[in-house]
Amino acid sequence: MDRKELEAKICELTAISYKKDPSEITLETSFKDDLQGASIQMVALVSEIENELEAAVTLQEAAACSTVAELVDLVQEEL
Repeated sequence: MDRKELEAKICELTAISYKKDPSEITLETSFKDDLQGASIQMVALVSEIENELEAAVTLQEAAACSTVAELVDLVQEEL
């Protein structure tokens, strides 16, 4: 999977986990400021990443990401 495909997939999974329209999610989307999600939504996102991409990302690592782009970087390291 190349970087663009990974970015698109992470944006899609983020939209699903946070119950947002996929068009609202960009690489610059801030988990804290834009999504204001509960930790349960981050748990769901990490689970989706593990299931869909087979990347071992911990909840603690994912929760430390400020933006979707940072999460993509993290997942890319694990692939």
